[in-house]
Amino acid sequence: MGKIEKKQIMKTFIRMIDHISDKEYQKRAWIKGEEADFDEAVCLFFGDGDPILENYKDFGITEPQYKSLKRLRDEFRVFSNENYFPEEFIDTLEWAKIMELAKSALKEFNYHKNN
Repeated sequence: MGKIEKKQIMKTFIRMIDHISDKEYQKRAWIKGEEADFDEAVCLFFGDGDPILENYKDFGITEPQYKSLKRLRDEFRVFSNENYFPEEFIDTLEWAKIMELAKSALKEFNYHKNN
């Protein structure tokens, strides 16, 4: 896998984390169905995220970034195994915790919406 390909995979993965952190996006995309649904988001997050975390040094990810991503991944896995319908969980404290973990991960990557 080339450097440009890894950069694109990371860009897509970080954008997915942004979606997990953004309740307005979730309402528009997952609940109103204007974009990807929650199931697709989960598949993309783990499909891209697990290989990235397994080889995080190859992706230029620092130790603090890795720890933040791993915590988000682990908590999101438990959550997504038990919750399927955004309209039922979007306003719960459990989901608020996942969104906060996503925001923390984005901070580790110095991500801003216009990146």
